[in-house]
Amino acid sequence: MSKMISYEEKDTFIHRLSGFTKLVFFLLWCLCSALTFDTRILAVMIIIGAIIYIASDTKWNQVSSIFIVIMIFMTINLICIFFFAPYQGCEIYGSRTDICHLFGNYNLTKEQLFYELNVFIKYFTVIPSVFIFLVTTDPSELAASMNSVGIPYTISYAVEIALRYIPDIQDEFHKIRNAQEARGIEMSSKGSLISRIKNTSAIIFPLLFSTMERIDIVSNAMELRGFGKHKKRTWYSKRPLLPADYATLIFVIVFFAASMIITFYDGNRFYNPFI
Repeated sequence: MSKMISYEEKDTFIHRLSGFTKLVFFLLWCLCSALTFDTRILAVMIIIGAIIYIASDTKWNQVSSIFIVIMIFMTINLICIFFFAPYQGCEIYGSRTDICHLFGNYNLTKEQLFYELNVFIKYFTVIPSVFIFLVTTDPSELAASMNSVGIPYTISYAVEIALRYIPDIQDEFHKIRNAQEARGIEMSSKGSLISRIKNTSAIIFPLLFSTMERIDIVSNAMELRGFGKHKKRTWYSKRPLLPADYATLIFVIVFFAASMIITFYDGNRFYNPFI
């Protein structure tokens, strides 16, 4: 059974990189996307992200369901931006070019469309990188990498356990869903969308209780073994940096620095094509 958003060991360039390298790349990548509104930089980031996606051999069925849900929320967010701030783009770019009148005081403008296009692109620069980072990074190695950059190992270990439990929670979800379907509750594509949403939401509570029970068991086991007693610990999964890691780190640092220079060279992080 295919599992969504879970680590899968493969022999690709992305998988062979150190967890420290991928963590630094991911943090700088997300920071760059958050700070810039330069459409040219965002477009380059999408192209690079697509190349990384292909190189990582990430399967679409690993991310498709969550990606669709996120796309729905993205669409709702863009609609809300327009309804609550229909002329925010005009204020940002200092001009207003009406395309057509919609209703009431709402006019569709080129500046607002361009602003929301940038917001949309920013989502696409970050979301795929999150998926790729999670499916190509061993949770144990990620914890070691987080600790190596100064994050306390208790927090690092908590993140590792959370990522390790994702496949288990998915298995538990499928077991509960199969049990519900065996009782005659339709949860497949044969049923209507409303009924499927209603029946699926009913799984959340038993899944939540099951997850809480797992957390309690793990917490008690870690306390019995004296976890957190010492300030430092060693890591079995920590890997040394290889030439490919250094090359990747140099690339992302140079890319981040160049992006920030291009973004803020005129004191404004918004690329303005309406000048």
